[in-house]
Amino acid sequence: MIGPVLRESRAAIRSQPVASIITVLMVVGMIVVVMLTTGRTVGAEQNVLNSIDSAGTRSITIRADPDSGLTADVLDRIDGIEGIEWAAGLSAAVDATNSRVPGGAHVPVRLAYGADLERLGIPHESPLPGALVWESDQAAEQLGTPDFVGGVSIVDSGGAFGIGGRLEVPEFLRRFEPLALVPHPVDGDERIAVLIVIATSPELVGPISETVVSLLGVEDASKTKVQTSEALADLRGLIDAQLRGFSRGLVIALLTLTALLVAVLQYGLVLMRRKDFGRRRALGASRALIITLLLMQTAVLCVIGTGIGIGISLVALAASGDPWPGATFTGALAVVAVNTALVAAIAPAILASRREPINELRIP
Repeated sequence: MIGPVLRESRAAIRSQPVASIITVLMVVGMIVVVMLTTGRTVGAEQNVLNSIDSAGTRSITIRADPDSGLTADVLDRIDGIEGIEWAAGLSAAVDATNSRVPGGAHVPVRLAYGADLERLGIPHESPLPGALVWESDQAAEQLGTPDFVGGVSIVDSGGAFGIGGRLEVPEFLRRFEPLALVPHPVDGDERIAVLIVIATSPELVGPISETVVSLLGVEDASKTKVQTSEALADLRGLIDAQLRGFSRGLVIALLTLTALLVAVLQYGLVLMRRKDFGRRRALGASRALIITLLLMQTAVLCVIGTGIGIGISLVALAASGDPWPGATFTGALAVVAVNTALVAAIAPAILASRREPINELRIP
């Protein structure tokens, strides 16, 4: 059934090239306009939201005074909280210098506690637990160890650490630069001065921070300070809502205009071909077949126009350096465009199916 109807639709398209080309051009124009306006906005929106969604804007930093009683066992207590992507604890900083340059520049060194320090470039299993320090580029520059080879000495206590390698410093740790960390096994009673928690999404920053604070187990809560990006998370929601509202309104307006134009064009074609539809009805074609034929014809033209429009839009976006709105938006636009045109063609198709053979084939 579908095969013969599709072949007949293609024959009808070829028999009326002007109308077919106009239909394709209308769909192409609609797709191009949407992609270069709303699509460009969606692409920019995704870039903005992706930057807001970076780990730095999902971070929760809790600073504790040395006598607050915050210990590393808090990592075990918060381990089961859903929505936490990463967590680690840092000890209070102690000054260290290059072992070969006793009077050289000082860099703060901290002990690091956590089960996922690989994110910072620290191996899961340190060859010498608690004896090696990983340093950032900035710390290596100040210490004079650009090759990440050698050792550092603690200024006050006289202890020393060998340099294990280069430390990757994500955005949420840049405030601690120059940064040098010594991965240390967690026994549970180690005092920590900084607890860093990364939420899986900005919306969870507020709830997770409240939950984490309730599980700190500190002796004096007034000696802890919580820093979050909850305000930025709220800003993200506001930006997202505003951009989505603007994009949705523009798409609806353009789709409505396209649907109206398709309906008018199809209605004109029905009037021009009313005798053809009358002959088909006289030869036994059912009303359902006539409707299917017209809808199939519209679908073929819209699919062609959508494909051409998307291709032109992608080339234009690439040429202008604008971001691509993504496969989800593009695919949804294609589906909505074709379905909108089909809905607009239903009324003219029903009108064509109601043409009576005795009236259309009458010879004056």
